Amino acid sequence: MRDQRINLTYTPCGDYQIPNILFSVAATENIGKYGRMRKKYLQEHRSDLYNRLVLTEKLQEHLLEIDQTAHQRLEQMIPALATAARATEELKSTDPLQWVGLMNACKAQAEEVVMNELIYN
Repeated sequence: MRDQRINLTYTPCGDYQIPNILFSVAATENIGKYGRMRKKYLQEHRSDLYNRLVLTEKLQEHLLEIDQTAHQRLEQMIPALATAARATEELKSTDPLQWVGLMNACKAQAEEVVMNELIYN
């Protein structure tokens, strides 16, 4: 039997039809913090999308893409925010505690943007 909407094949098992789901090579790659957060969000708030991604074998690929994109965005945003906050190398050498505080604030700001744009969207 074949489902025309999702393009899955099934194996009869008694009175039931079991979907033939195989894991791709991408499933062996580890997803990071942001990929895991996206997965949890999809499971809890967007179960329809989560199930569709699982059934079409695209969940792992989606999570890896989200994780990589989130890291790239953070790498771009944090230096720009640090420059705007005047967290310079000079400040780092003269007042390291203030510099750490500014950098932590910049990282928190960047993560908040990434979470709203990529994870919870």
